[in-house]
Amino acid sequence: MRFAFIGAGAVGGFYGALLQRSGQDVSVIARGAHLDAIRRHGLRVFGPLGDFTAPLRAESDPAKIGPVDVVVLTVKTYDNATAIPLIAPLVGPGTVVLTIQNGVDSADEVARAIGEGPTIAGSTYIATAVESPGVIRQTGTHRRIVFGECFGAPKEISKRVAAIEPLLKAADIHAEAVADSRPAIWEKFTYLAPFAAFTGAARLPLGPLWGDPFTREMFVAAVGEVVAVARAHGVAMAADHLDKMRAYVSGIPPATRSSLLIDLSQGKRIEVEALQGSVVRRGQAKGVPTPIMAALYAVLKPHAAGPPVVLGS
Repeated sequence: MRFAFIGAGAVGGFYGALLQRSGQDVSVIARGAHLDAIRRHGLRVFGPLGDFTAPLRAESDPAKIGPVDVVVLTVKTYDNATAIPLIAPLVGPGTVVLTIQNGVDSADEVARAIGEGPTIAGSTYIATAVESPGVIRQTGTHRRIVFGECFGAPKEISKRVAAIEPLLKAADIHAEAVADSRPAIWEKFTYLAPFAAFTGAARLPLGPLWGDPFTREMFVAAVGEVVAVARAHGVAMAADHLDKMRAYVSGIPPATRSSLLIDLSQGKRIEVEALQGSVVRRGQAKGVPTPIMAALYAVLKPHAAGPPVVLGS
């Protein structure tokens, strides 16, 4: 099967390399020094599961690749304005477009460009980083994708989703096909948006925040706000979701930092609009109050495009 990844960074590059190593035909859309390095040396992966090099085809122009079987959108959401238009040249009559971006807005954004028909969605759990151009470092062993249809009211796993799942598993990706991907996407979102918000606003890893009783309860309350927004949008959330979330977070290593915090500390753009901003806007649209998430959004919003300009400095 032919795959094309829009984005060859920590997520798309890693998954694309695993698929290529397993025998799939994989191309990546990349740019700059990362593109040049992949063309010269292949994409090199280092980590606890072993080191290897994937000789991926890398292009900056998707028209040079043409239609493929599966397009996977993995760029940071703040790049969507330039990345989503790159999808169209890769789409043929039977192409499936899978977005595994952070947040809950991506599928709608993709569908506005190419239609709901080809679009499917999922969430991913992964610990990787671009160490240098052409080099990806796996920093943990997570490599899970939960994916499925995202429009209509699917009751069973579709044939096209079922056809992709074994290919991902054969590549040593922990793939789980589901009928409707939206509950899984929102489940991750209810944790990720507060986690990124608290760690980013405090400029601290999870440990000091979760270890403080007051901050921990505010974190849980923020998760509750996102759960309320999800339910207002018709997404079923388990009655014991907050209890499960407490147990989950309690098991996370204290030194864990959100990708938003990492980007913030490096002076990069941050996904505040797709995470905290989306919670606030969706809450307002449904009349659901989100005071904690709104306050954290206000703190982080000035950094959306990178370090803000301080007038008079």
